Amino acid sequence: MELRQLEYFVAVAEERNFTRAAERVHISQSGVSAQIRQLERELGADLFDRSARTATLTVAGKAALEHARTALAAAGAVSQAVGEVTDLIRGRLTVGMVVGCTVTPLFDALAAFHRAHPGVEISLREDNSDRLVEGVRAGTLDLALIGAAATTPDGLAALTIISERLVAAVPAEHPLAQQRQVTLRDLGAYPIVCMPTGTGLRTVFDQACATQRLQPMITLQAGAADAIADLAIRGLAVAILSDSMAKHYRERLTALTIDDVETPALLALVWKAAHSPALRELLVHSRQAFAKPDPASRREDSQR
Repeated sequence: MELRQLEYFVAVAEERNFTRAAERVHISQSGVSAQIRQLERELGADLFDRSARTATLTVAGKAALEHARTALAAAGAVSQAVGEVTDLIRGRLTVGMVVGCTVTPLFDALAAFHRAHPGVEISLREDNSDRLVEGVRAGTLDLALIGAAATTPDGLAALTIISERLVAAVPAEHPLAQQRQVTLRDLGAYPIVCMPTGTGLRTVFDQACATQRLQPMITLQAGAADAIADLAIRGLAVAILSDSMAKHYRERLTALTIDDVETPALLALVWKAAHSPALRELLVHSRQAFAKPDPASRREDSQR
């Protein structure tokens, strides 16, 4: 039994798909399948049910999963311990970010960290905010850039990057364009385009509507601010964006304050309080990158 076999096993279990797992560990699908078959032969039991389109853990697979994760974590801890006493930082960091992320300070932080600590392998994954938080809690992600409603997730350390209100954005010819602010009931007469469920912006919007027992006509969804804005510019729907997002389209869209949605949407970095030397160093670079001046120039279209 080899550590790489356990790594491939955990990757397939978490991705529930051999192809995605192979992309994650950077080898061919046939290589992943062969290594897991070899592991199954050594253990004398099938770890996955391969009869469906998704790779589902068998009873034996479920029993082995946490032990495999523990073994991999222990191996990583050995490398980190040696690195600390030799003034070197090694190992691997897995970072998550919301889909469609273009928040350049995060990329600046990763680049600066890589230059300072080339011995650390960095993996980057995209997903919606809810699943990213789950990944941080489960330990499959070391750090994640997420969107949230009002507050950051309980039980996790966090660095809030942005906290701002939602706006409705419409083109100049829209009936609402002459107003400076609107209410949720005003928006009820028009189709809406917004972020998908599981994102911070959508959570803020859905909670505000639920409080007033309103059911908005969400006819379009997109995971990036550019797509939402383009759909609104073409008159297909009213865009729901954060204030900083809408500023990037002010030449083509009018941003209207939603008067009865006061809950802020947050953009934040989240991680577990007990973190590795590599993560501590990445957090130093992240704080420096996000502390740089002129935040209005950043593309904040990942605030979900």
